[in-house]
Amino acid sequence: MVKLYGIPNCDTMKKARKWLADHGIESGFHDYKKLGLDESRLQEWMDQVGWETLLNRRGMMWRKLSQAQRDNINEARARKLMLETPSIIKRPVLITDDGHIEVGFSEDKYKELFQQ
Repeated sequence: MVKLYGIPNCDTMKKARKWLADHGIESGFHDYKKLGLDESRLQEWMDQVGWETLLNRRGMMWRKLSQAQRDNINEARARKLMLETPSIIKRPVLITDDGHIEVGFSEDKYKELFQQ
């Protein structure tokens, strides 16, 4: 079973969950706003896809940061920020059965991943 990480009210999360359901793909969901995200899991994601891919620079949480925080972001600061404020992580984070990590939702990418 694949697993989605994110927050339930996010429109992109809703699209991803609907796409999976419409294509008969069973998925689990981890609400990291409520359940948090442990550092080892975040580090695993960062090792596989990079912190720049995970950090959502288009969302409200990014815009709430000071200009100095945005200008001085680096891997260590991004990790700390994502652990303290998981909603700043780009959504959804999808983990496939074979451990592949896909960040964000693209119908074409999901079709390719699931050979639909």
